[in-house]
Amino acid sequence: MISAALAGAAMYYLQVYGYYEPVAARTEIEITTVGGTVEPLMIDGFRGIDAESSPLRFRACFTVPVSLGTLTEAYAIAERAVPLNGPHWFDCYDAAAIGAALESGEAVAFVGQRDIRPGVDRIIAVFRDGRGYAWHQLNGTLGE
Repeated sequence: MISAALAGAAMYYLQVYGYYEPVAARTEIEITTVGGTVEPLMIDGFRGIDAESSPLRFRACFTVPVSLGTLTEAYAIAERAVPLNGPHWFDCYDAAAIGAALESGEAVAFVGQRDIRPGVDRIIAVFRDGRGYAWHQLNGTLGE
């Protein structure tokens, strides 16, 4: 029993804390234009995490100093954006709130970069007030 408890505790720690590392602060994030080219989008207040153990562990929070209307005219909309849950300690990112905002129209999801890793796209969601979030999700090209 003690061995099982220790193994369970170790597995929990590794999944929730162990593999994540902060992503270096940045002032831009890549986003795909309506024409299909990838270009930098200026951002402020970037906070991000990622892990080598999975291409789906990337999460980021930031603000976008460009209006949502301007973004929707210039950048490709992500059709199947589903924010993935992040670790509870990364408190700027709330997948349920982002998902609800996408459904209600309070936020719009854009294609950040297609195939940032094989079969994985980076998605960027932007709220009307300029809050921005990014995550990686499967794109279906590897036969999910």
